[in-house]
Amino acid sequence: MPPINRRQFLKIAGLGLGGALLTPKVACAAANGGDPNKHIGMLYDSTLCVGCNACTVACRDWNGTPVELDETGKYDMPYELTADTWTLMQIYQGSEKHAFVKRQCMHCVDPGCVSGCPVHALEKTANGPVTYDADRCIGCRYCMYACPYHVPRFEWDETLPLIAKCTLCDDRLANGDGPACAEICPTGALIWGERGNLLEEAEGRIAAEPDRYVDYVYGKDEAGGTSVFYLSDVDYENLGLENFGPDPIPKISEETGNLVIPTILIGGPLVLAAVRSISKREGWEESWPF
Repeated sequence: MPPINRRQFLKIAGLGLGGALLTPKVACAAANGGDPNKHIGMLYDSTLCVGCNACTVACRDWNGTPVELDETGKYDMPYELTADTWTLMQIYQGSEKHAFVKRQCMHCVDPGCVSGCPVHALEKTANGPVTYDADRCIGCRYCMYACPYHVPRFEWDETLPLIAKCTLCDDRLANGDGPACAEICPTGALIWGERGNLLEEAEGRIAAEPDRYVDYVYGKDEAGGTSVFYLSDVDYENLGLENFGPDPIPKISEETGNLVIPTILIGGPLVLAAVRSISKREGWEESWPF
């Protein structure tokens, strides 16, 4: 490959930067199609959950992910999501009560991971799930940085590592079946259906038993809304569910980029020019590298 000069380098770098700036806008627009309340989602009621992890086993069975073993070869249930465990139960142990919480992809209405992926390996489908195409993935991990829920996981043990995450069993939904985790739940803590119907169900439960639940459905508005809702009798912060505000992550990142990138592109040369001017006055020009 022939060497490139400085002008060619700057041209290539500019094209790369332009592509990076355009990708979030394209992805964001694609994610906003259709009525979010018609998307397929799930409702998890922590007050009904017994922490049996049947959902974890069903997810593993359906998706064919291997059982995780410790150093001695014994079964080892991980404490957080991994490339082989796409959903699991965690527990909050308070002074007076405990509560379980299910970890999985939230299938955001306007997902940050889709916006951050430069090769469109992640897609917000028309019926709601955020799917993943391993054939497109280049393992850059931008989706990991863009997801506020820390869901996409890297295949650290693989020679050519990629990303893995819950897809809401999109392949099952295509056949009219529900997500494997929801259909196996023995207590009804996990149900699936259209997002609008699930939200109505969740708010109805709160209205019917206000002393049982925190008076809010988590996922209704967080980061632009999610397709996975939570009900709980302990504060959501105790379950590791943060309040991200109502703005979608792509909108926040785009606004930040629109402010920061022009500042760098315009301010950077001005600062360098000022430094060069000062260096000349101070007699530093002989050591200046440009």
